[in-house]
Amino acid sequence: MWTPTTRAQHSRTGLRYGSDVTDAEWLLLSPFLPAPSRCGRHRKWEMREIVNAIFYVLRGGIAWSLLPKDFPPWPTAYRWFARFRDDGTWERINHHLVMRDRERAGREASPTAAVIDSQSIKTTESGGPRGYDAGKKIKGRKRHAMVDTDGRALKLQAHSAAIQDRDGAGPLLRASRASWPFVALGYADGGYAGARVANASPIRIEVVRKADNQVGFAVISRRWVVERFFAWINRNRRLAKDFEASIESVEAFLYAASSVFLLRRLAR
Repeated sequence: MWTPTTRAQHSRTGLRYGSDVTDAEWLLLSPFLPAPSRCGRHRKWEMREIVNAIFYVLRGGIAWSLLPKDFPPWPTAYRWFARFRDDGTWERINHHLVMRDRERAGREASPTAAVIDSQSIKTTESGGPRGYDAGKKIKGRKRHAMVDTDGRALKLQAHSAAIQDRDGAGPLLRASRASWPFVALGYADGGYAGARVANASPIRIEVVRKADNQVGFAVISRRWVVERFFAWINRNRRLAKDFEASIESVEAFLYAASSVFLLRRLAR
């Protein structure tokens, strides 16, 4: 609930742009980014400014070429984004921040239960894999998310919207085992019922269904946390639609958005 106290806690006033990282956030983030090389040409731009530029594109939803002049040149910012995308930097940062935030909340670093769901998003003319989700009547892509029971992102994947949830769940669950091997229970909606999901991994899937007498909107136990996660990341206008030409870029921005949220929570 927004109160004068909470607004002060979340205020970004005093920063050049609201998307810039604070000193406390940079202390958490900087250990995972490449340090300057001891030999060769020195960097012209500080890594903190590169990160600020990436977060500005993510939060503002602008094209790379529209970066303001007080940021590094857009080809430089995009080159670093592509490097972080290809070497899995954002996923590693998110993994560490999830464990740190769970410990801050008094929980074990590695979860034992998770919630999965998907979100269908329209794409643009940029190209790349896409399809038609007949259920949501959306032509574009799906973002498949596996979150812990508090809504922190554990594993994120993107694929064509034509792939049904029960077909996309298997690769998501199997891919999560390397990073989160202790997850033994997963909650999901009725779209994940059936042997195809149940036999996809060692994770036991428990389907949480709507009440038989439900009319209109109602908060459904367990499932609401993943819906809240989608609401959190959709505050970033770059994710309002799927503007990316490659699946790898989509997933990199998803992990970056999750990392921004966790950074701000931990720094407060």
